[in-house]
Amino acid sequence: MKIAVVGTGALGGWYAARLALAGNEVHCIARSDHAIITRRGLVIKYQGQENIVKVASAQPHAHSVGPCDLVVVTTKSTSNAVLPELLRPLVGPSTIVVTLQNGMGNVEVISQVLPFDRIVAGLCFVCINRTAPAFIDVTLAGYVRMAAARGAINSSVETCVRTFIAARIDTAAEDSLEAVLWKKLCWNIPFNGLSIAGGAITTDLILADPVLNARARLLMEEVRAASVARGYGFDESHVQRQFDVTVGMGPYRPSSLIDFVEGREVEVDGIWGEPLRRGLAAGAVMPAVTQLIADIRTKLASRGR
Repeated sequence: MKIAVVGTGALGGWYAARLALAGNEVHCIARSDHAIITRRGLVIKYQGQENIVKVASAQPHAHSVGPCDLVVVTTKSTSNAVLPELLRPLVGPSTIVVTLQNGMGNVEVISQVLPFDRIVAGLCFVCINRTAPAFIDVTLAGYVRMAAARGAINSSVETCVRTFIAARIDTAAEDSLEAVLWKKLCWNIPFNGLSIAGGAITTDLILADPVLNARARLLMEEVRAASVARGYGFDESHVQRQFDVTVGMGPYRPSSLIDFVEGREVEVDGIWGEPLRRGLAAGAVMPAVTQLIADIRTKLASRGR
């Protein structure tokens, strides 16, 4: 397949490498790393080994790539205002777009470019960091769960799942996008949020602090209650599993913490704001999430002072 990966950071770099190694024609749309990827390739550190993976091309813009069979979006949701214009040169009459972005509201943005039946959303349960330009450090390859932007599993979802599995990525289809979004937010809302609100700390320090640990569990329970109010829901075992898997991550820096420390815009609306709006609209009570958003905004306002 001819595949464009839009946003070649941690996730984009890893999946671009896996898809290229599987024999696909992969083009990286990388705003800052394109020259290094072109000259050297992507460096992937995984299971104690470093390997260099070459791709078909790396470009700062999409115009020279042209329409693709599949477009994989891994940009931050904070860039969604310009995402439709970025995608248009890559989209042809049969192109499928899969978004691997965090948070809620992404498929609605992509629907400005192509119909919902050719949009797939994937949720990545991984532990991956970009530690230097075009250098991807994979602590936990994890898995991906994909769902249709609207409705049940369709041919677009099946194509994406099949393509990712062929690239040796643990991938499966889910019946409902919003259901799997709430499952992912069960980790993202507390750990991305508390890593900032707790004072720019890694996940191991959140787990080790009795107050923050308890706060994380309360936040997860509110996410669970919101998902139930929306007609989905997940059981208590999923909540506990988020703690268990985080223990194995060690001193992990969530993506929002990296953005905060490096002075970049944090995905406040996608990860916390939109889920809060949906939960409240469904009748859920979410004071812990509301307070967390306020704490994050306070930290953002004082950043750099």
